[in-house]
Amino acid sequence: MASQDERVMISERVAPGMLPRVLNSFDMTIIFVAIVLFIVNASAIQQAHQAAYTYWILGFLAFLIPGALVTAQLGQMFPQEGSLYVWTQKALGPFWGFFAGFCAWWPGILVMVATGDAVVTLWQFIDKGGLPKAWEQGLVILAVLWFSALMASMRLRMTQSYANVAVLFYGAGIFVIGLAGILYLIGSGHSATGGWGTASNWSIHSGQWTWFGFVILALLGIEVPLNMGVEIVNMRSIKKYLFWGSIVVMVAYLWTTLGTMLSLPASKSVGATTDILQAVQVGFWGSHPFAIIIGLVLIWFFVANTIVYNYSFSRLLFVSGLEQRMPAQLGR
Repeated sequence: MASQDERVMISERVAPGMLPRVLNSFDMTIIFVAIVLFIVNASAIQQAHQAAYTYWILGFLAFLIPGALVTAQLGQMFPQEGSLYVWTQKALGPFWGFFAGFCAWWPGILVMVATGDAVVTLWQFIDKGGLPKAWEQGLVILAVLWFSALMASMRLRMTQSYANVAVLFYGAGIFVIGLAGILYLIGSGHSATGGWGTASNWSIHSGQWTWFGFVILALLGIEVPLNMGVEIVNMRSIKKYLFWGSIVVMVAYLWTTLGTMLSLPASKSVGATTDILQAVQVGFWGSHPFAIIIGLVLIWFFVANTIVYNYSFSRLLFVSGLEQRMPAQLGR
């Protein structure tokens, strides 16, 4: 348990005077969706067949909803810059606060590389045979990272407005993926994936528990928008973004999983990132150009998503600099 002196943080006094309050409920919800809703996960989980829905629902009940409730409470109690860093220091002291902040920060670096890789994979679906060499793929990933760094260094209000538009188009793309499955079902009269009425296909088996871990991984990031706690205009936005963001994430994952499973046979799935685009092509009467349009929307989102990761996770370094746990230049 941290002593009273250890709980007091420099960033609590300094950060509110350095950063303007520009984020409203809609902005926070957009950040939440951008961080948590990694829709290509709906491709990977196809290999679980109908049990995918069982694992999604278990993940929502065991992790997403409880996590949102806890985050709402902590966010209301300590609406400061740094979220997990601050909350842990309040409970356990400076060392563990910094440790928790670091552990929350470094996955953000890895996921920004993953979003760049997703851009490469999606482009290879659009341009068959494109980017065949590793150095070409590396340059694209670096370009995504450089662009995200440039955008993240600009005024938050402008950058957030750009992200808002990209995520809205992303939502439209997700709707189309699910719609593709419905159209395929109507047009063909049957689902590409069979066994919907077999109870064992929905059951959890001992050899499939890795899918539960996969679902938890897909739902990480609930607290990330609160890395910018002092930049929120109204504290009521905390509960609003957690409520609406969680609903959007749950509906989107289930909807996209359904669309992909109706359009493509789950028994033949290898969990490819581009399965969701293949589902669009199949559902919309074999239209590759239409699938390309959705692919371009997803590429735009993953570029914008990298920007969101960049400025969200940079706040942990900012707090570390203010707390003199890392070079002071990071706190400027």
